[in-house]
Amino acid sequence: MADSARDQMEILAAALPFLKRYDEQIVVVKYGGHAMGEEDTALRFGRDIALLEQMGVQPVVVHGGGPQISAMLKRLNVQSTFVNGLRVTDSQMVDVVEMVLSGTVNKQVAGCITRAGAIAVGISGKDGGLIRARKLERTYRDPDDNVEKVLDLGFVGEPEHVDPRVLELLIAADIVPVVAPVGASADGQTYNINADTAAGAIAGALNASRLLMLTDVPGVLGPDKVLIPEMTVADARSGIEAGWISGGMIPKIETCIYAIERGVKGAVIVDGRVPHAVLIELFTNGGAGTLIRP
Repeated sequence: MADSARDQMEILAAALPFLKRYDEQIVVVKYGGHAMGEEDTALRFGRDIALLEQMGVQPVVVHGGGPQISAMLKRLNVQSTFVNGLRVTDSQMVDVVEMVLSGTVNKQVAGCITRAGAIAVGISGKDGGLIRARKLERTYRDPDDNVEKVLDLGFVGEPEHVDPRVLELLIAADIVPVVAPVGASADGQTYNINADTAAGAIAGALNASRLLMLTDVPGVLGPDKVLIPEMTVADARSGIEAGWISGGMIPKIETCIYAIERGVKGAVIVDGRVPHAVLIELFTNGGAGTLIRP
């Protein structure tokens, strides 16, 4: 028993420098993927976020919900259309997306944090004018005629402007904001926004100390497939140009770079499958993923 108590005290003592580093610092956590799976996993995440808040950190959670959206569309017998691997969001589907993200998922995430002892409030990017969105425009090269064409994804958007005042009010009141990635354009049109993109934009607007991107991979792997614990923005860009950073990792890296260029001190691609990954990343030397810094 004494050895166990001593081990716990040593862990706390080792965490002290990190506690001082993040005291009253904003940390934006993008929550999605495997980390949003089973109820036990969600409750553990809620406890970790509540612990951050009680230790003096100021967490802001931005969540996804792709699997939950797919499940609801299936229940409603709404067919999904994909173009180049991206889901088209039509007028009927955007209502379902908002219902799931801003309703069911948002309140579940906020509820898990509140049950753990903190106060969490769920909002969407439409609340308080948090995220003004614009239609996402993508192009692709048609393999038949090799002509670059515009890819119309419907009501899929991207942040045009983030007004952080509603988040700042919640943070000042010691309330954990939980944000659903749904925004509205200047004329009131609702848009579905990628959660990674929304988290990066919010982190930049808040000048956060850290952006943590929870994913289903260990982090960024080098050309030798070994985890890279830390890299600069220049390193990351070189990896994309050289091709060893590819596929779904590219938009995550680009989001991290976007946030850093807007004042975030560091962005981390974190393995969300690791229990307590957020705490390990913030309060230990080893971390739980790949840190990207200026």
